[in-house]
Amino acid sequence: MMEQGLRTIPTWKLDKFIEDYLLPDTIFGADVKSAIKVMCDFLKERCFQGAAHPVRVSKVVKGGSSGKGTTLKGRSDADLVVFLNNLTSFQDQLNRRGEFIKEIKKRLYELQCEKHFGVKFEVQSSWWPNARALSFKLSVPHLHQEVEFDVLPAFDVLGQVSIYSRPDPQIYALLIRECVSLGLEGEFSACFTELQRNFLKQRPTKLKSLIRLVKHWYQLCKEKLGKPLPPQYALELLTVHAWEHGNGFTEFNTAQGFGTVLELVIKYKQLRIYWTAYYDFQHQEVSDYLGNLEGWRRLAEEADVWLWYPCFIKKDGSRVSSWDVPTEVPVPFQQVDENWTCLLL
Repeated sequence: MMEQGLRTIPTWKLDKFIEDYLLPDTIFGADVKSAIKVMCDFLKERCFQGAAHPVRVSKVVKGGSSGKGTTLKGRSDADLVVFLNNLTSFQDQLNRRGEFIKEIKKRLYELQCEKHFGVKFEVQSSWWPNARALSFKLSVPHLHQEVEFDVLPAFDVLGQVSIYSRPDPQIYALLIRECVSLGLEGEFSACFTELQRNFLKQRPTKLKSLIRLVKHWYQLCKEKLGKPLPPQYALELLTVHAWEHGNGFTEFNTAQGFGTVLELVIKYKQLRIYWTAYYDFQHQEVSDYLGNLEGWRRLAEEADVWLWYPCFIKKDGSRVSSWDVPTEVPVPFQQVDENWTCLLL
């Protein structure tokens, strides 16, 4: 029904569609926010009391769509990243995360039994002894909705982070060396949760609604096409790029924004997009690394079909125009392969 709704809805009703079907329930959101605060306080202040070895939690950070403010109704997800002073390197995080997850799981079962906890959550079992995260489903029974979330132990490599923080390039150089040597690219993304969250935190409300629409479209494609597809975060970044270069205002035509993103997907072979909010190309080791498609091809074919649906057709029968957006951002200091797809923070 949801797919049929988006396929057939007129372009001038897209905002209403987002409001009715994609924005999370405000009451449920308040309950979840309250429950997550209880969990964050618990993880930081009580979780490791009495543990066999002293454990210090430097901070607990909310990530995922809940942290970024792009939650979809009925598809909420939240990451609670527990930064531990006991972890002193990326390798240490990889080796020891299992023991911390085991302790967190044990303590959260105890929290579940406490009377004052207004929502219920179900701890998901994992057969992997050194799992990356402990997964939960949190629900508010009277609203018949639930949030999937993960608790992830992480190495506090960034320390204190502000909205304008730019990490020391040596941090990325260390990350690249360890990931390449271990073959674990992307394994330590949780360590950079605050940067991912801050990247979207100050963005306009309507841009976040457009991101929700693109995420919903992506989920429909995923259900239809299966794997492989590009990661969802790549579509979120593409949406931000489309808005920054094509419009940049707090108010805009949603159909134009949506169509622009799909057209960029179709041009996936020419995409070379990045932001230098949190890094630049000055450090040679970082510069050498930033630069690499069956999944994109399949998504592009679907995007080409969608652009002829009613949500992109105006009342006079013509197609909604897209924003004028470049597919490439010039990369300084190096030559790059012309046939690659790259979207990076």
